[in-house]
Amino acid sequence: MYKNGQSSLNPSTIGIPIAGAAGLGLTLWGAVSPASQLFGPTLRRLPADGTAKRIALTFDDGPNPAITPKLLALLERYRAMATFFVVGKFVRTCPEIIREIDARGHLLANHTDTHPHLAWHSGERNKVELERCEESVTEALASGSGHAKPMKWMRPPFGFRGPQLYGAMRKVGIDGVAMWSKLCYDWKPQPGENIIRRLAKVGASDILLMHDGDFRALGADREHVLRGLEHWLPRWRDEGREFVTIEADNAK
Repeated sequence: MYKNGQSSLNPSTIGIPIAGAAGLGLTLWGAVSPASQLFGPTLRRLPADGTAKRIALTFDDGPNPAITPKLLALLERYRAMATFFVVGKFVRTCPEIIREIDARGHLLANHTDTHPHLAWHSGERNKVELERCEESVTEALASGSGHAKPMKWMRPPFGFRGPQLYGAMRKVGIDGVAMWSKLCYDWKPQPGENIIRRLAKVGASDILLMHDGDFRALGADREHVLRGLEHWLPRWRDEGREFVTIEADNAK
């Protein structure tokens, strides 16, 4: 490294690995950060409406027969609308829950068919994942009395996305990627008090990420999610909060 007291490193070659590491870091941030617009536009917050009262409740990884029906009843009690990002493989198992979500006026959105890391897969795999979830929801609603409307929003599993996702979305007819501004780390069973504490930080125009299911299997324990919402929904309602879907006022 040193010769005759002088460094043998060429400054011009030092920059190559540093630049490569910086580029990799930017790419990883762009792939996973909820705030990133590197690969395409995302929705992270509701547009301000002047009242500072709206919250968008969103739920991932369902439908889950152990929790989703209870959650729907709780939301009904407090006249709360929500957005459900559903997984196709569970939709095919529980089509009746999809019909109930739709019948109660909530928004259905695409969370892929098998919940893979989309950033690690080709555009074609991205398309198939979105397409199969869309088809499963369409079939579930068509088999009831409802009329299936194409899902216009998706949320990438784990938040991972790459530039190939947006081309796949266009082919399937999906308009937007919805991320989040608040999350409550609810994907593992835990005391409900943990969720109550974290939900205290939810504020105006937040899009709140929660889970009514677990992408690995049906029947996941999400009682802590119910406990958190049982505590906060009446309090938020008393504060004059409004619970809306991510499509409120053509959110962008």
